[in-house]
Amino acid sequence: MKKRLLCGVVSSLLLGMSLIATPVYAEQKTVVNIAKVDGMPWFNRMGEGVVQAGKDFNVNATQMEPASTDAPQQVKIIEDLIASKVNAITIVPNDANVLEPVFKKARDGGIVVLTNESLGQPSANWDVEIIDNQKFAAEYVEQMAKRMREKGGYVIYVGSLTVPQHNLWADLLVKYQKEHYPDMFEVTKRMSVAESVDDSRRTTLDLMCAYLDMKAVVSFGSNGPIGAGRAVQEKRAKNKVAVYGMMIPSQAASLIKSGDITAGITYDPASAGYALAAVASTLLNGEAIAEGFSVENLGKADVDNEKRIISFHKVLLVTKENIDTLY
Repeated sequence: MKKRLLCGVVSSLLLGMSLIATPVYAEQKTVVNIAKVDGMPWFNRMGEGVVQAGKDFNVNATQMEPASTDAPQQVKIIEDLIASKVNAITIVPNDANVLEPVFKKARDGGIVVLTNESLGQPSANWDVEIIDNQKFAAEYVEQMAKRMREKGGYVIYVGSLTVPQHNLWADLLVKYQKEHYPDMFEVTKRMSVAESVDDSRRTTLDLMCAYLDMKAVVSFGSNGPIGAGRAVQEKRAKNKVAVYGMMIPSQAASLIKSGDITAGITYDPASAGYALAAVASTLLNGEAIAEGFSVENLGKADVDNEKRIISFHKVLLVTKENIDTLY
């Protein structure tokens, strides 16, 4: 009887020691990136960067996409994520103003909120950018000016008139153009067709008929150059109308090679997804963002603490010469 009792006591002690010795691992933090719309190659590529950063920085990083670019769909996703108690939400907003209340709700619930392409978002912890906006806009104008011999008309395509970054780039482009090339001009107001291949194609066909002095199309949405390039190809107008824009190189390859898209002036969206998840991980680990902040594989960033902007500058010029070497 005593032996059995002693064995029981020893077993209990050993069990207790094993429980004490077993390391307790903290639950992995959850980061969810919300793209603008489902099915676009640009955001598919962005999601690859999000997932890779999750592996590199030991966070559970995934991406979700709404079925359309209607802002309320992004709101619904965020509401669900707040209820799920995720640790961080990163997003490319479709409408900065519509999303602001739900961003505030997320922040009030202790969730880190990061934006991409939405400078000045009041309730975001930070906005994370892969390019310097002014240099980016200037690059477009300089490329256009060479082709247009510094005179003639052009049109700008944006995703919508509520997409903050597209419209900022458009504003900066026009400002730089007026200051440096006064004989160049917009043939009409900017058009919100850049997220649709079909809409940008139809619009380009219409504009080529309506404005014979139009020499270039600029698109700040990755489907815009594809549609514009197809329109130029249909009309055999590549020597009359140049097409520039943001793009996935593999999606634009045939039109770049044929010359119907003149060049891509863009960046790799995987870099944006990677940066968002990396910054989220940094904040979730309680680390401060300050001048000198850098991200592995992206390098050093410029940090504006007053405006809450973290920006890299990795412009990618896509041409016939390098198209086969890109993703």
